[in-house]
Amino acid sequence: MQEFLAGTGLVISLTIFLFGMAWRIVWYIRGLDWRLDRVAYKPFMKQGLKGAAQSALAWLVPYGTRSMRNAPFFTLLTFLFHIGVVFVPLFLAGHSVILKSTIGVHLPTLPQGLADFLTILAIFAMILLVIRRFTLAEVRLMTTKEDWLAMTLAGVPLVTGCFAALHLPGYNSWLTLHMLSGEIMLIAAPFTKLSHIVLYFMSRGQLGMDFSIKRGGEYRGVSFPW
Repeated sequence: MQEFLAGTGLVISLTIFLFGMAWRIVWYIRGLDWRLDRVAYKPFMKQGLKGAAQSALAWLVPYGTRSMRNAPFFTLLTFLFHIGVVFVPLFLAGHSVILKSTIGVHLPTLPQGLADFLTILAIFAMILLVIRRFTLAEVRLMTTKEDWLAMTLAGVPLVTGCFAALHLPGYNSWLTLHMLSGEIMLIAAPFTKLSHIVLYFMSRGQLGMDFSIKRGGEYRGVSFPW
């Protein structure tokens, strides 16, 4: 099972993930009304792309926006969780070895101790984010089954990977479950709310273009009303 998941299974899941995400990007753009959005963007494409980059980057920097600064603890939890489910897996030594042997891609790696520490922080952040969804009425009312599905798909590989890295009893079972759940997450991502992995950049980019082209951005310079 592990040999399949580290080889053919990984190739299949990565292929579905990459093509699925490309499909979501194409349909996001096609979903823009040509009479309004697309027509407005095209004459000022250079200015719009600059605004799109500023918008996307502002929300990738911790406390880089007013909304983040207004909710400092929630912002901290969100970044810790995303670091654990996105950044750490990309640069984990074990993952790098598998990618190199399977598809020939080699990525730089994190020290194992740092990776373990960031993973544990991410798990604690995830637990607190789940508690937040249960305890805050305004968040609980907005939470849907799709939100819980996305959290589960992202959380199971995180937790099982941590258990495997710590060599807890049942190591082989935890490792197999980690690999299986990780590939299920990759396959499901384009079809669930995890598609925000790429749609984040599309929606933030669209907002940045709106503010830089349609709403007087040329007179405001780099100042956006985040």
